[in-house]
Amino acid sequence: MMAQSAYEGGIPSAKTKNKKSYKLGHDFRTQFELKTMLWPAIILVTIFDFVPMYGLLMAFKAYDPITGIKGIFTSQWNNFENFMTIFRHFEFWPMVKNTLGINLLGSLIGIPATLIFALLLNEITSRRFKSFIQTVTYLPHFLSWVIFGGLFITLLNPDGGVVNYLLLKLGLIDEPILFLGEPQYFWGIAIGTNLLKELGWGAILYLAAIAGIDQSLYEAAAIDGAGRFKRMWHVTLPGILPTLMILVIFAVSGMLNNNFTQIYVLQNPLNLPTSQVIDTYVYRTGLQQFQFASATAIGLMKSVFALFLLLGANYLSKKLTKSGLF
Repeated sequence: MMAQSAYEGGIPSAKTKNKKSYKLGHDFRTQFELKTMLWPAIILVTIFDFVPMYGLLMAFKAYDPITGIKGIFTSQWNNFENFMTIFRHFEFWPMVKNTLGINLLGSLIGIPATLIFALLLNEITSRRFKSFIQTVTYLPHFLSWVIFGGLFITLLNPDGGVVNYLLLKLGLIDEPILFLGEPQYFWGIAIGTNLLKELGWGAILYLAAIAGIDQSLYEAAAIDGAGRFKRMWHVTLPGILPTLMILVIFAVSGMLNNNFTQIYVLQNPLNLPTSQVIDTYVYRTGLQQFQFASATAIGLMKSVFALFLLLGANYLSKKLTKSGLF
């Protein structure tokens, strides 16, 4: 006769259930200190991430701020009227254009620039010089945008700013340019300042991925006569391709997200036609004009589109490079 199975008809026996319960209890007792460290994080996530999700109801209601939290549940439903109001607003499409333009151009410039910088930095043989370059390029990341942006506002000032002074001395311009007052310059300033601030910090991920490549591959390539450039092209780049694709996926999924602090610091009424992005619009609509329903609607819409962008970018990455985020 065959031994009695622990499972009868696909249902676990009482003995199996008791074993699982004992194991769970034993794990909890032996790892009690470790698991209690999770509670602060669980509480914070619950309070600041899950509880506020009830506020998404405002996107589909005629919410009045006077009614307070109670009004989130008692306000009258207006279906998709808040979304239609946003679509009909004269600032909507210019705002979307600015958001996508700054992010797309920033990614097309920033990702290759950071990758090339990391590759060149990895080829430096002098440890002291490499450490110096890393320190200089990492330092701006730790400065707040209030400080870093204020520094560039001073440098670009038409009245005594270094940039205008140098351009005048070189004879490239006849009179000072109000860079932050001319809308056509804002995209370039936003992309350039972000690249300068995050170039060194962004290279850390690539350098970490490069450090994980098997050194025997470089030795084999050198034996075959490959120089530095060929080793970089045929060994380094394929070795960090999964990391590169993950960063590309994140960049695509974040196309509707700008660095709010950067844009807000550099923004002024003169450059508003090209500096108004979704994040600053939500801030102005929600916190300055108290139109919480409209701000919630556009925030929810942005999150939904970001989810589709993430899934689409991951799908294409797996199809083209066999590597993806999930």
